[in-house]
Order: sequence, then structure tokens, then C-alpha cells
Amino acid sequence: MKDAKQTYPLDEIDRRLIKATEGGLPLCPRPYHTLAEDLELDAVDVMERFKRMRDNGAIRRIAAVPNHYKLGYSANGMSVWDVPDDVISEAGHNVGNLDFVSHSYHRPRHLPEWPFNLFAMVHGRDRPEIEDKVKVISQTLGPWDQGHRVLYSTRILKKTGFRLVA
Repeated sequence: MKDAKQTYPLDEIDRRLIKATEGGLPLCPRPYHTLAEDLELDAVDVMERFKRMRDNGAIRRIAAVPNHYKLGYSANGMSVWDVPDDVISEAGHNVGNLDFVSHSYHRPRHLPEWPFNLFAMVHGRDRPEIEDKVKVISQTLGPWDQGHRVLYSTRILKKTGFRLVA
């Protein structure tokens, strides 16, 4: 990925695509084709443009953002883990592959107050379910789990996609 300080010029078609997807991609089996049809563009060009914008750092990712509360998951916990730095990639991969982890990522420690360097988001119907899933993560990490906590959500944050200014 390009340096975050570098800018990527968006042409008029890129801007139209971003504007059309500010509220998300169409909810259908072939969203890029539907978007292309709505904007009178070629579907292959739409997919290539999104890939180029992602590869050049204009957008970070294209992903589904489910509303866990509407799906019945009212307990949400960000589990934070102290994992040896020399195994962080493997540990993150193993944790991220668990079917109940929606996303995991490496973050810097802020010692001595914050020893955690691996984050993994877990959703459940209640806190005991989250705690059971965190135990599975701990078992998955084995001796790499040098300590962890769960930070529970206290409110729903509005999630939005990329927005153009002006």
C-alpha cells in the first residue's frame, strides 16, 4: 500500500462510484454489476477501479459491515492480547481464522500501561458467550497468551463508508 500521506487523484468516474456507494454496495448477488448498470458503466471497469483505489490507498478496504445488534448479537467485546512480537503474524492469522472473530489486527503496545498488541473482535448474544469464545482464543494462542482483557461495547457507534468532501 502507498504511503498514507501520498494523495491519489480521483477522476470523475471514481468520484461517481464513491458517491454511489457512500451508503454501501447494493445488497444483491452481483453488487458491482448492479452499480455499473445504475451508473451506465462497465462492470469490469467498476471492479478494476475499486481495486486500483484500494491498491493506491484512496480507500482502505471493501468489506461487509453487518449490524450485529439486528442479528441478535448484543454483547460485543474487543479482546486484547499480549502476544510475543516474534509470533504476532502467526498468532493473528490463527485468531483471525476462528469463525467467531469478525476481525483481528496488530497494534503497537504502549508500555507500561498497555502491553497488548493483538486485538480480536468477538460478538455474542451475551457476555458469558463472549467469555467462552475468549477462552477458545486463549486455547488457540496457548503459551503465546501472556495476558488478555475484554473491552465490552457500551454503545452502538454509527458505521459509515468512505465520504467525499466537496
